[in-house]
Amino acid sequence: MVDVSSKAETDRSATAAGKIFVGDEIFKSIVEGGVPKGDVLGVARIAAIMAVKRTSEIIPLCHPLPISSCTADFNPIEDERAIEARVTVKVRGVTGVEMEALHGVTVALLTIYDMCKAIDKGMRLDDIRLIRKTGGKSGDYSPPVRA
Repeated sequence: MVDVSSKAETDRSATAAGKIFVGDEIFKSIVEGGVPKGDVLGVARIAAIMAVKRTSEIIPLCHPLPISSCTADFNPIEDERAIEARVTVKVRGVTGVEMEALHGVTVALLTIYDMCKAIDKGMRLDDIRLIRKTGGKSGDYSPPVRA
C-alpha cells in the first residue's frame, strides 16, 4: 500500500457514473416496478452503498476509509433504453474516494443485471467512469467534455 501517514486530512469527494442498456421489457418493468425480484433501483441503491463501504476488501491495496456520505441515484433514459447510475462518496481523510465511487456504480449496475436476468440476459454495462473528484493534493478533477 502507498504510505499516506504524512498526508494531511482534507475533505474529499468523488462521483462516478455508468449505464446499463436493457431491452424494452426490462426498461418498462424497472420504471413501472414490475420486476419479479422486487424494487430493482431500491436494491441497487443499497448494493452501491454496501460496495462503497467494502471497497478496500475487494480492490487490492485500497485503503479502508471512514466514509462520511454516500448517495446512489438512478436516471432512466428512455430513448437509450438505459438506466444511468451515479454514486457520490464523501470522506474527510488522507486519500481519495474515486475507487469507492467507481466500485459503487459497478455493483449497482451488476445488481440491476442480476435482478433482471430472468427477463433478458442481453443487458450491457457501459461507460463506467469518474465524472468528478474534489480535494486532496491533486485538487479537483472533471474529465473533458466528450463529443
